[in-house]
Amino acid sequence: MANVAFYLITSLMYAALAAYFWRTLWLVPAEGAPRTRAASLERVIVLAPLIAHAALIYVSVFAGAGVRLGVANAVSIIVWLTVLIYWLGNLFYDIEGLQGMVMPVAAIGAFLPVLFPEVRALPNTELATFKVHLLISMLAYSLFTIAALHVLLMALIERRLHGAHLPLALQKLPPLLTMETLLFRIIAAGFVLLTLTLATGLVFSEEVFGKALRFEHKTVFGILSWLIFAALLGGRQFYGWRGRVAVRWTLAGFLVLVLAYIGSKFVLEVILGRGYA
Repeated sequence: MANVAFYLITSLMYAALAAYFWRTLWLVPAEGAPRTRAASLERVIVLAPLIAHAALIYVSVFAGAGVRLGVANAVSIIVWLTVLIYWLGNLFYDIEGLQGMVMPVAAIGAFLPVLFPEVRALPNTELATFKVHLLISMLAYSLFTIAALHVLLMALIERRLHGAHLPLALQKLPPLLTMETLLFRIIAAGFVLLTLTLATGLVFSEEVFGKALRFEHKTVFGILSWLIFAALLGGRQFYGWRGRVAVRWTLAGFLVLVLAYIGSKFVLEVILGRGYA
């Protein structure tokens, strides 16, 4: 594993940005000078921990023989992709309010491999199906992480909509209907990736174990999360689901998705001290 100091520095960079965004966007009223120049500079500054985090992921997960993908490294990858997708999305959408929510999560996720180091490599990582499955699944998790944070932000806006002094972070966000449209675009993209994740998982399982569908913890919860998001998208399309209904279904689907992979790996590796299943 890379020197602990580099993990600490990367985590502290995320934490410093989290404190900065909370101070400048969440703890001040909406009045004041435009932040166009500051926002542009902030996008550049975020690249520093993002690049450092990418280097740490490479060293922890991919450097050497095989792929070391314990629960901490998996969370670290998902968090990094979440920040990257958010950073790219912020180039096209005014979603600065998410900065104060994403950065604290990134600060924790970047440091997790130090607390729960993984030295063993996963078997069968040389297979092309595994590589495709890994990439798609990590992207799916990242998109649904953003969706969960996005929907929490929407719920907060709705609760404080009639407040006299909204923080700048909430004032700068697009209207709720626009944010809702963006939410369902994120969920739809995540759903496509989740579908591909399940499909490539079946192919990988057939190739390695000779059985496409193994009824185990992560398979059951993975299919259940797919059904929840399918129902949410169907309800949106045919019944116009929105508001609190969308919030509940999004958070429920995200929770089940977390239990499908991260939850099972945490129980096996951290609590029970077992190897890969």
